[in-house]
Amino acid sequence: MDLNQTPLGNRINIALFGRRNAGKSSLINALTGQDLAIVSDIKGTTTDPVNKAMELLPLGPVNIIDTPGLDDEGTLGEYRIAKAHQVLHKTDIALMVVDASLEEPLAAPEQEILELITKRNIPYFIVYNKQDQAKKLPTLPANSLYVSAKTKAGIQELKEKLGTLVTKFPEKSILKDLVAPGATVVLVVPVDSAAPKGRLILPQQQVIRELLDIQAQVMVVQTTTLQAAIENLRHKPDLVITDSQAFGEVDRILPADIPLTSFSILFARFKGNLPAQLAAAKAIDTLRSGDKVLIAEGCTHHRQCDDIGTVKLPKWLKNYTKAELDLDFCSGTEFPQDLSNYKLVIHCGACMLNPQEMKHRLGIAKQQNIPMSNYGIAIAQLHGILPRALAIFPEF
Repeated sequence: MDLNQTPLGNRINIALFGRRNAGKSSLINALTGQDLAIVSDIKGTTTDPVNKAMELLPLGPVNIIDTPGLDDEGTLGEYRIAKAHQVLHKTDIALMVVDASLEEPLAAPEQEILELITKRNIPYFIVYNKQDQAKKLPTLPANSLYVSAKTKAGIQELKEKLGTLVTKFPEKSILKDLVAPGATVVLVVPVDSAAPKGRLILPQQQVIRELLDIQAQVMVVQTTTLQAAIENLRHKPDLVITDSQAFGEVDRILPADIPLTSFSILFARFKGNLPAQLAAAKAIDTLRSGDKVLIAEGCTHHRQCDDIGTVKLPKWLKNYTKAELDLDFCSGTEFPQDLSNYKLVIHCGACMLNPQEMKHRLGIAKQQNIPMSNYGIAIAQLHGILPRALAIFPEF
């Protein structure tokens, strides 16, 4: 990932749905003004969801997702259609692309997914493509329009319609309401075998950038140098933010009057999920031997010997609960739809997932009455420091 680009998790996802050869890929090329998507007269050219990042004012950074055709055929086609439906979990705006030259532009495949889009309250437009080939152009409702990806007719109007949705996506910040200009903030960033070589992980990058925007003073240290850093400061720092895996150690080092929280707790709040995940932390105290717990991550990465999700967190859970728990693990897009066998789900900070996808995952858990917390909250609870980790937030 180009570090100068807006992360996918912070972009507005605009997903295109429709049958094969409706012109979804051509429409993406027309919207972006570039030949980004492969276009062919052969049905089923797009076989997997494809992401295209761009700037679309006034919305700002967006991620356009091209999906397989909703009328794909055969066993493999069914799998591709399922993948297209899966994209709905992270869709902020949907474009239903239909072929205006067909006698029945809106048929069963489109109607089925439109029902799902409506049920999820996802803003959408129906885009009648290939208007240059249509024999007649009946009057359309307000949320529909004619375009031609080939001649570019209607493309500017489509961009303007997308722009009208800007009020649905107000700009959010990670900690601008918590840190004043000129404040001193210390970030504790462990560099161990699990840390990516030569770079910081995404939450650390984003927090540093936002603190610079606030014009705060930022100090980045490891746990081994935290004590000396605090002692060398003329005044106590206004806030310390730590990687969750170092919560216990950092809590022992810091005087009690220095505010402390973690990156993953900040991101749960940033994505609007903190209250639900905080309530779920109480379930940790009810765990007994034999209970199943799912530890989930939003991205995939190479597991190291001291991996936080598969090694450290299970060890802390066992030490705290004194129970022999049955642990399952998942990562990336493969989040289970059936959570009924679990007593608790503990999710990562979800820096790579957009708020809509986290909302979907939390929704699955809520529908099935399964508490779902996150790494930072759970680890703070396991170390007995959750009240301290929440003290900086006005709402608590």
